[in-house]
Amino acid sequence: MEKIKMQPTRPEDALLTDAFADFLEKCRAKNLSEKTLNIYTVHFKFFREYLSDPDKKASDITEDTLEGFILYLQNRGCNDITVQSYMRGVRCFCYYLMEEGYLQRFKIKLPKADKRIKETYTDTELKKLLKKPNVKTCEFNEYKTWVFSNYLLATGNRISTVLSLQIKDLDFENEMIQLNKCKNRKAQIVPMASSLKVILKEYLTYRKDSPDDYVFCNSYGGKGDIRSYQEMLAKYIQVVIFIGYNIVRQEKIYCHPPPQIIRQRNQLVQRNTTLTTFNLT
Repeated sequence: MEKIKMQPTRPEDALLTDAFADFLEKCRAKNLSEKTLNIYTVHFKFFREYLSDPDKKASDITEDTLEGFILYLQNRGCNDITVQSYMRGVRCFCYYLMEEGYLQRFKIKLPKADKRIKETYTDTELKKLLKKPNVKTCEFNEYKTWVFSNYLLATGNRISTVLSLQIKDLDFENEMIQLNKCKNRKAQIVPMASSLKVILKEYLTYRKDSPDDYVFCNSYGGKGDIRSYQEMLAKYIQVVIFIGYNIVRQEKIYCHPPPQIIRQRNQLVQRNTTLTTFNLT
């Protein structure tokens, strides 16, 4: 009697969920970061919810399917930028399906999204933000947030990059900062402003930690959480700058301060303003 042989699954018969699992494995083989894979997974979760069919085949996806997904996101209240972001993830997956023969090739256009102009802080607002709190009376968390704010505005680094910074990465002698974990996964060296050097050296005298410890850590000395630091900054901004204001500019500006904010900060330092933050003499 002839043995029964397992037949490989044909592309047109493959389930969408199985194809996505293969897609993730392909991404891992390309050495994409876990953060990127998590984003793809979240986007696919919404896509699968929209399809509402666990047995949906990969070959069933069409241009109409993707257009329907865009409408689905819009009806859920997602703004244009969010819709575009989700579609980028789904588009990557669909192009993989085309490369592997699950789908016929067709072009996937991203929905247009209006680019908002970020409103920058005024010089007065920056002065308030950069003013050093009274270290004799303030809590350490407030002082740490002030140091963190100064670091972000002085360098323009992303929060995720800064939270990976270890004490040994700070070269005070040569006034350089070694960034080992950046978004593009390439190590970088950025200059350390003299004013920032003074702030960091004082901050580390309170820390008294080892070179391998994180510069900006959590309450237990481990790596700081991005969301926690974002919330901490938002609260600090609200108290220091926006008391009595309608808080409309509390965006993710601190995730990656734009060049104009960095220029404003540096101009304030160069003009020798009345900031107590910097030793300008």
